[in-house]
Amino acid sequence: MARVSMKQLLEAGVHFGHQTRRWNPKMKNYIFTERNGIYIIDLQKTVKLMDVAYNFVRDIVADGGSIVFVGTKKQAQESIRVESERCGTHYVNHRWLGGMLTNFNTIRRRINRMIELEKMEVDGTFERLTKKEVLNLRHEHERLMKFLNGIREMKTLPDAVYVVDPRKEKIAVAEARKLEIPVIAIVDTNCDPDEIDYKIPGNDDAIRAVKLITSIMADAVLEGKLISEAPEETEQETEIEAGEKTVSVEVKAEDKPSTENKKAAEPESPEGDEGKASAGKNDE
Repeated sequence: MARVSMKQLLEAGVHFGHQTRRWNPKMKNYIFTERNGIYIIDLQKTVKLMDVAYNFVRDIVADGGSIVFVGTKKQAQESIRVESERCGTHYVNHRWLGGMLTNFNTIRRRINRMIELEKMEVDGTFERLTKKEVLNLRHEHERLMKFLNGIREMKTLPDAVYVVDPRKEKIAVAEARKLEIPVIAIVDTNCDPDEIDYKIPGNDDAIRAVKLITSIMADAVLEGKLISEAPEETEQETEIEAGEKTVSVEVKAEDKPSTENKKAAEPESPEGDEGKASAGKNDE
């Protein structure tokens, strides 16, 4: 089932590529035609490949994996932040710091430093410092927040990376490829599709196009989380049902009268009285 309609893609301008003089020949298979010096992307292929990418992201998250959204160009920054926060995944929407993946231990230490500065401000440590020291520490914290806040909860390397404009995020793509982390990306007509594991042919410069595609990837994350949580709920429901059955069986067993009580409660038979009466007559 298609996750997005052709109408939605057209309205968002996903089909507009770059000028014909700014293209990568490897994108030829994803181009429908050329109009007024602009390449038009084949949206039928976009729909199919978006479904493939959606299923991949959903399955990664359903298996307990994580994904980081990356988009540092102006057209992508807001969409990356909003959609990442909506689905609860990691993101980088300002400059990609070299080594964010390949030197993750160092990056993690910087994140811990950011958290430490936040605790210092809360526990009153700043009050014992000079104004200049506090100013420097706050400036350091602001800088760390700008670049690392989106991945503050990322304790280990992600299982996949979603990228808006792999040309702009070439360092992120290179690091992911080096570590064999799958890359999902919007590939415009000037991109190299061979560098991307899960391609989504589309306009990576229009805000509406980026928002639409990113929101669909966020939906995939949310669906994956629902799937991963479902088995636990089913298991709990089964245990509750089993407990209810056990209780009902025990109650029925307690309510059932014993054989001895049943016999004691039974009235004497009429034959017994007649026997006694006849015995009395014989004695006479």
